[in-house]
Amino acid sequence: MNRRGSDVATGTAPGPDLAGVIHTAAGDSVAQPSHGEGMGPDREVVWLSGAAARLGGQTIWSDVSLTVRPGQFVAILGPNGVGKSTLLKAILGLVPITAGQARVLGAKPKVRNAAIGYLPQRRAFDPGVRIRGVDIIRLGWDGDRWGVPLPTLPWAHRSRAARQRVREVIALVGAQSYAHRPVGQCSGGEQQRLLIAQALVRRPELLLLDEPLDSLDVTSQASVSALIQSVCRCEGVAVMLVAHDINPILPYLDQVIFLAGHGAVMGPPEQIITAETLTMLYGTPIDVLRDHAGRLVVVGHQDLPFQQLPRPRHEP
Repeated sequence: MNRRGSDVATGTAPGPDLAGVIHTAAGDSVAQPSHGEGMGPDREVVWLSGAAARLGGQTIWSDVSLTVRPGQFVAILGPNGVGKSTLLKAILGLVPITAGQARVLGAKPKVRNAAIGYLPQRRAFDPGVRIRGVDIIRLGWDGDRWGVPLPTLPWAHRSRAARQRVREVIALVGAQSYAHRPVGQCSGGEQQRLLIAQALVRRPELLLLDEPLDSLDVTSQASVSALIQSVCRCEGVAVMLVAHDINPILPYLDQVIFLAGHGAVMGPPEQIITAETLTMLYGTPIDVLRDHAGRLVVVGHQDLPFQQLPRPRHEP
C-alpha cells in the first residue's frame, strides 16, 4: 500500500457511474473502442471487452472495454481506490478477469508476459546501495537465472548480446554519464531512468509503469515523461502508465483511460480531460486550462496541485 491508499476498492464505488458523465467539450459522448476491422483482440497490444475484476469479494471494476495499439503512450487515471494498479495486474494475469474477455499481445493474460516490461510502484534506493546502475539494468536481462554463466559458446554469445543490449538501452534513456555509478548515489530521476532501461532491456512489446513519476521533482517528472514518449516512438513499444498527477504527462499522451464508478472510458486527452468531467468525478471544482503553448493544464480548487485534490465525495 502506498501513501495515498490501496488501489483496491472497498465498499461503494469511489465516484459516480460513468454512463452519461464523459463528454467532449462540444457535449458529445466519448466513443468506446469499437471492435471492428483492425480492432480485434488478435491485432492489438491490449484488448479488453466487458472485462471485470474482483479482489477479496469486492468488484474492483466491471464492463471495461479498451484497446491499446503498438507505439501508443496511454495514461491510466482516476480517483484513489478505483483499481488503476489492479488493471495493470489484470493485464499481467496476476489478478483474474472474472467477466468479459481479455487479450494481451494476442493471447490470454500471462501467456506472453516475457514480452512485457513491468515497473511496479517503488521507493527510492537507499543512499548506501552500492550496486551499479548498469548491473540493475543487466538484471532485466538474466536476473531470472541462478548462478554465473559458464564460458561455453552459447553462454558466451548470450553474454555478448546482453552487453550490447545493455549499452543500447543506457543510450536510449540517456544514462551514459551515471550508469556505472552506485545506484544509491543517483538522483530520483536517474534511478527511474535506470529502472525503465531495465524494463526495456529484453525489447518488450508492452511496457507497464505503475506511478513512475511518484516522488520525483517537477523537472524530473517532465524529463521522464518525455523519455517515455521517446521510447514509444523509437522502440514502437506500447506504454500504459498509472499516474496520480496528470499535468507532467499531459503534453506527451496519445490516449487516456479514466477509471471511476467501477467502469472506464478511453479517448484522446482533449476529450477525457475536461473541467466538466473532472469536477463531476472528483466532487470539487477543477479547471482545465491551456498555457501559452496551448498545452492542457489541470488546476484544482484554490490552486491546489492536482495530486492534492480531496477524495471524491462518493468514496467512503
